[in-house]
Amino acid sequence: MFGTSRTFRTAGASGAAGKLLAADTLISCPHGGRATPVHTPSPAVLIGGRAAATAAHTYTVVGCTHTVDGVPQPCVSVRFTASASGVTVAGAAVLLDTSAAQCFSAALVAQGPPVVNAAQQEVSLR
Repeated sequence: MFGTSRTFRTAGASGAAGKLLAADTLISCPHGGRATPVHTPSPAVLIGGRAAATAAHTYTVVGCTHTVDGVPQPCVSVRFTASASGVTVAGAAVLLDTSAAQCFSAALVAQGPPVVNAAQQEVSLR
């Protein structure tokens, strides 16, 4: 669609506020485990040279130390709910730092929202 790389700043769309997430944005569970993307689709949109995160990305958590009554119950995954911004990349909704998300144990027990570090707002379209 765009013949050259373009850069713009976004403050959200359709009333949605938040900063776009890059696929490699530092995300952790509420207990200190680090979430990393398992599947990173081919980047159609870059944020500071990094692929934009979308609902097509899946994240796993390593290093979570959460226990319940002395029994380890670590977070193993993070699931994001696509934002209502209406903005998509290759058909998948973009993720914002305000997108609803939940960390889950291996038994799929919700264990709290992830912690997302500040995201960049400069976006390049390819």
